[in-house]
Amino acid sequence: MLPIDAVLPDLIAALRDGPNAVLVAPPGAGKTTAVAPALLGQPWCDGQILLLSPRRLAARAAAERMAELAGEAVGKTIGYATRLDTKQSAGTRILVVTEGIFVNRIQADPDLPGVSAVLFDEVHERSLDSDFGLALALDAQAALRPDLRLVAMSATLDGGRFAALMARAPQQPAPLIESEGRSFPLDIRHVARSAEKPIEDDMAPAIRRALAEETGSLLAFLPGVAEIERTAERLEGSLPADVVLHRLHGSLEPAEQRAAIAPAPAGRRKLVLATAIAETSITIDGLRVVVDSGLARRPRYDRAAGMTRLVTERASQAAVTQRAGRAGRQQPGVVYRLWEAAATAGLPKYDPPEILETDLSALTLDCAIWGVADPGSLRWLDPPPAAAIGEARERLGRLDALDEDGRPTAHGKAIAALPLPPRLGHMLIRAAEQGFAETAAEVAVLLSERGLGGSDADLELRLRRWRGERGKRAEGARQLAGRWARLSGARGRDDAMIAASVALAYPDRVAKRRTASGEEWISSGGRGFRLDPTSPLARNEWLAVAEIQGAASGARILSAAPIEAGDVERLFADHIELRRTARFDPATGAVEARRERRLGAIVLAAGRDESASPAMISAALIDAVRTRGLGLLAWPDGVQGLRARAAFAAEQGGELPDLSDDTLMLTLDDWFAPLAEGKRRLSDISAGELSHALHDLLGWDGRQALDRLAPEHLQSPAGSKHPIDYAAEGGPAVEVRPQALFGLARHPMVGGGRVPLTLRLTSPAGRPIQTTKDLPGFWSGSWASVAKEMRGRYPRHPWPDDPAAADPTLRTKKAAQRS
Repeated sequence: MLPIDAVLPDLIAALRDGPNAVLVAPPGAGKTTAVAPALLGQPWCDGQILLLSPRRLAARAAAERMAELAGEAVGKTIGYATRLDTKQSAGTRILVVTEGIFVNRIQADPDLPGVSAVLFDEVHERSLDSDFGLALALDAQAALRPDLRLVAMSATLDGGRFAALMARAPQQPAPLIESEGRSFPLDIRHVARSAEKPIEDDMAPAIRRALAEETGSLLAFLPGVAEIERTAERLEGSLPADVVLHRLHGSLEPAEQRAAIAPAPAGRRKLVLATAIAETSITIDGLRVVVDSGLARRPRYDRAAGMTRLVTERASQAAVTQRAGRAGRQQPGVVYRLWEAAATAGLPKYDPPEILETDLSALTLDCAIWGVADPGSLRWLDPPPAAAIGEARERLGRLDALDEDGRPTAHGKAIAALPLPPRLGHMLIRAAEQGFAETAAEVAVLLSERGLGGSDADLELRLRRWRGERGKRAEGARQLAGRWARLSGARGRDDAMIAASVALAYPDRVAKRRTASGEEWISSGGRGFRLDPTSPLARNEWLAVAEIQGAASGARILSAAPIEAGDVERLFADHIELRRTARFDPATGAVEARRERRLGAIVLAAGRDESASPAMISAALIDAVRTRGLGLLAWPDGVQGLRARAAFAAEQGGELPDLSDDTLMLTLDDWFAPLAEGKRRLSDISAGELSHALHDLLGWDGRQALDRLAPEHLQSPAGSKHPIDYAAEGGPAVEVRPQALFGLARHPMVGGGRVPLTLRLTSPAGRPIQTTKDLPGFWSGSWASVAKEMRGRYPRHPWPDDPAAADPTLRTKKAAQRS
């Protein structure tokens, strides 16, 4: 008897009284294989039950296990349907499908004819297809199928939130049924690892230790295929004789996946190196040991770059709980975790919902087809971000899938009718129009299914290898390509169009070589790409890039195909534009006018534009100053003093225009544009013109206020003029010899008589001798000691005892006597 059997009566009763329910059952309780058969005999269940599974492996394994328990072959009463494989018949009552298959089915026929119930398994994983499928099902239930039963199931579910989402009515959440499950004890051990070393360097010894210390089969969780292979290499030759090594990930043949989860041969035990594919919905007989790296690889959508990157991160608490549960499904188990015990509390509680950090192009198009202008109006656990929806609408507009009002076009509806992401759907339809649908369909499969034809970056090479591969997975993929080609309504194969197919799907990733080595590339979308210069692809001038990874400014090319320049011109003739530009060259100080043919950021051809208009050239000069600053201009010496005077005068209450850098930059079109008319270089604008422009900004009234509040010079009693520095620290200052100020009993003032000048008094040789803002005080105070010292140094100049009563002069004593 399975633990889930204890709560099945409660679930059956809940679905008899209402349409929705939430089921929480720990790993090993049996919910995946027991719930659907238990519902078949209910009075309301006269149609098919759809059981949604997050992965193809889990869907196939669940259907096979239920069929085995029913004593019949899979494909009769119980079947499955995935993208590459299906087994069902007219008599199939329980159909296990992947979440994407369900989304396509409900979109094609929203009232789900012949379906009595939809069971969403492992909803805690929060995949986009699962969340979207549930939103569509709830919408269809409310509008078309009030009799449709919906059940959300998981082992680590946030049950309360799902119960509220699936409420029968406001304030009436769906019934929440919880199973205690079968709890075998788990011994959790923590093994320290070095964060500096690759994970496989710590996983291999931890696995060897676990095999030596424990009995039974072992499941090891690693973030990706590459880590699985490197761990297998490190274990090679060091495993006990009774251990059989298996790999388990999504790109394996179905036969290899089945072998990985099948019971171990008699007298042997299994070591399974797996990705997160083994976290849920499958049971490995005889498994009682888990080694967990604590890492997971998740897609992260870089909205700025318009691409999805695979990122290795710490697994969530929910994920590591699920992983540990694999060891305790059938007997007491042992879990080795490669992190400190205290670090578990620091792990994120749940995996982040995919809807919050993925490309929402397909979702946005599907909602438009569904008739929902705003995807956020559907019932979501976490609504899609508005910014992501906006970006998706822009991309769909470039693919001609949505019109300006966000409604689906005929082309958009054709894309949505295909079981493909919008980019690949667009590629297939456009390729069909040009006669190479079968080639495009093969490229679509190659880009959708990891591992086909190997992992070489050259897509043409991978396609040739895949065509020659034998095996169920390769054959299933070829059949899938044939189905997709038929769905396009056309035929035609042309191997010369492999790169063209890629370019149609990713027009923003068509790239041209930047460097002779082929290491750096520029894409039509403006992103910089990098390629291993030893790759044969590096010898090409153009590439149609499909897959990239890494930072937006220098993403690494993972897969591409060489494309001819002529094909680029033909495919994107409507997107190539003739652009006339005028750019300022700081090296020459002149404007260079050019004509360019461009595909986005890629310049196809360029030359000088002799017919550039004077207005275009002067606009380039203005833009140069706007972007590079006023320092480009040849200002006369007195201009900075004028601007400092104006700033001081304004502080003193004068009605003067602001001549600061910020204001001059904001008003370039007012004062600088007239100076730039008819000029080709900045040096053609004279210092005098710049000075006149600023004086014109001041106007007659401003100049009068400026002279009154901030005179340019100090007129000394001796008749000399001395420039005033209004930018000086501490206020306006002037440098002057004391002899020029003899006879002056009042301190010189500016600012309408309110601000004392700082007098920097100098010797006849120009050396500083005193600074003062109180000239009368200086005369009556420290002047005596200064004069005594100066008489010895400069005896030919007057140093009277009473300078306030002396005659001002800048002459020597002899020169004064002669005059």
